[in-house]
Amino acid sequence: MTATDDTAAWPRETAAAAPGTKGPRAGRSALAVQVVLWATVLVFCLVPLFLVLVISFGHKIEGAGWEWALTLENYQRFFVGANWPAESTSLYLGQLYWSMRYAVVAALLAVVTALPFTYLMTRQSRRAQAVWLVFLLATLSLSEVFIVMGWDIILSNNSGLPMLFAATGLTDWLKDTGWFDVLRDWGLANPRNVKFKPSEVATVLTLSYLVWPYAVILLYPALSRLDPSLAEAARTMGARPWTVARTVILPSVRLPLIGTTLLLFVFLLGAYVAITVFADPSQHTTAVSVYEHVRGSTLNAPFGAAQSVILLVTATAFLVLGQWLTRKSPRAA
Repeated sequence: MTATDDTAAWPRETAAAAPGTKGPRAGRSALAVQVVLWATVLVFCLVPLFLVLVISFGHKIEGAGWEWALTLENYQRFFVGANWPAESTSLYLGQLYWSMRYAVVAALLAVVTALPFTYLMTRQSRRAQAVWLVFLLATLSLSEVFIVMGWDIILSNNSGLPMLFAATGLTDWLKDTGWFDVLRDWGLANPRNVKFKPSEVATVLTLSYLVWPYAVILLYPALSRLDPSLAEAARTMGARPWTVARTVILPSVRLPLIGTTLLLFVFLLGAYVAITVFADPSQHTTAVSVYEHVRGSTLNAPFGAAQSVILLVTATAFLVLGQWLTRKSPRAA
């Protein structure tokens, strides 16, 4: 090989060697990123979860605090009561039932109402969609306390809808038509006027309002990718709007619907402020009980931690069930 050939080959060899020289550096950078990510997960997720799990096996000292132990008495108290086998109670199981009931109903209501809104929003211009998305993202900055306070004013017996019903004569019309007695049976009226709190209806409405923007944002990507020609072709063939929605739109977004519902359900399992304001004390949830035992008047941290673990296991079970249903369901064409 001549000197000219060596000179010509040198840039190629240098270019071929250049990526190799950056390889170890890139590998170290990727390793550092992985270490940071795992350290973050460890410190902010796994360590608190491990502490809650360990504390749930602790023992409450009467008249004092608690001590580290390895006992199942807290879990036994949750399922059968503290005096079992002499006496059993389902108080805490009932609170878990109301937690799941509120979360399921509110999540379904939010998804059912957000689906048509999101679909219509995706049919608008890009500018209009951007405005709606910015508005929805802005509403997420409102805290749960602020939203519950607003709904508390709207549903207040002295300054909200009940006063408006009485002032406009709608309450008298309900009494004349017999609907007032129906509302009383549902717990939405007292002998004088309609009332919305405490009631399950007010609780579900508030919880649904809390997660409704999340439902729209989670459904938006799937609905925005829908091909409008599919719905137009179905309407051209004579399909009615409900038939188009049932046979074209819903199958196309089935998996996002399931995922959105599950995420909202898990989020609502831990709702606290809306429950304490609008729910009857006999219908309080596990999240409220956890706060009462950890920070309230009871001060029984091990039992509160045990309830937290059970609530976490419940959420995980529903997520696994949803994942199983997603895999079992046939994919849309």
